[in-house]
Amino acid sequence: MLNFELQNPVKIIFGKDTITKLSQQIPKNATVMLLYGGGSIKKNGVYEAVTNALKDFDYIEFGGIPANPEYDILMDALTIIKAEKIDFLLAVGGGSVIDGVKFLSAAALYEGEEPWDILAKAIRTEIGMPFGTVLTLPATGTEMNSGSVISRREIGQKLGMGGPGLFPKFSILDPTVVASIPKNQIANGITDAFTHVMEQYMTYPVGADLQDRFAEGIMNSLIATAPKVMDNPADYTLAANFMWCCTMALNGLIQKGVPTDWAIHAIGHELTALYGIDHARTLAIIAPRHYQHFLESKKEKLAQYGERVWNITEGTVEERAEAAIEKTEQFFKTLNIPTRLSDYIDQCQGTAEKVSETLKKRGWIALGEHKSVTPEAVKVIVEKSY
Repeated sequence: MLNFELQNPVKIIFGKDTITKLSQQIPKNATVMLLYGGGSIKKNGVYEAVTNALKDFDYIEFGGIPANPEYDILMDALTIIKAEKIDFLLAVGGGSVIDGVKFLSAAALYEGEEPWDILAKAIRTEIGMPFGTVLTLPATGTEMNSGSVISRREIGQKLGMGGPGLFPKFSILDPTVVASIPKNQIANGITDAFTHVMEQYMTYPVGADLQDRFAEGIMNSLIATAPKVMDNPADYTLAANFMWCCTMALNGLIQKGVPTDWAIHAIGHELTALYGIDHARTLAIIAPRHYQHFLESKKEKLAQYGERVWNITEGTVEERAEAAIEKTEQFFKTLNIPTRLSDYIDQCQGTAEKVSETLKKRGWIALGEHKSVTPEAVKVIVEKSY
């Protein structure tokens, strides 16, 4: 097991009717900005519950944060934050809204001239404006971590940021919100969480048995829950297990003491930036091809995963590893998640070169746990996804 440090200060408030506890979590004298997305919270009762909880606070609203939170829109919010002297942010939404608020948390206190530099120059945020979250779409785990990914359409980039100043002060997780989530978004959430676990697990053995079994437990739970929660999202037990799996998949716990990959995400972000494909779906496109390309270096963990998650016990290590990859791709397909780039765009030719060159220009010349995911390897992986 590798050396590690673990600190996660996020207060989780989980369960039915927990939005009523919101007013107790925000400082009484705070000037609050409430931020949300396209307005679905006004249809499912969340907006009413949140605004009732905020009735004794001085607050303003900012709606319209899109999926793949867009830098230009967030800059409009930043202007208001500074003009109105906001000192507490409240994200009500899924990963895009929460990631957008994390950027605003950093940008509100940033002393440089261009806030995009926080992302472009990978500036670590040590102190951000305090914020809390009310999760409405389980998927990314951003409600319990300090990472964020922001898009800038005008230059075709999607970049990550982070730092200890970007942990939420609290996150409210009420599984009853799952009942109103469209089936395709639930499928995205399952796929996103499942791939988050694989990025932290599918590397090479280091004797971290407990971390492996935590990861395998999350994947087993998602597999068992997936078809049921998609058919019956109003079932509280199913919704609660789905929501907690998504949070646990990326709150830092299962990545401690083990090597991690994250090349699938790096490549997937470029596909989103180029074509606007949903984040989770880009992961389903790339993951099987990535594991096939690096079968030799990942075969031990792939075989272990095959045995413990998919009950694959026959064959050589290589055969079990290959069977595990196939099972993973079939799982995505059972969620109605297509796994080929050609399922999303008519003309794939040239995409591999674009992605490879973009990563090279960004200085990302060696990704993955062995730093072996070179731009040349990326080109091959993306080509195989056509």
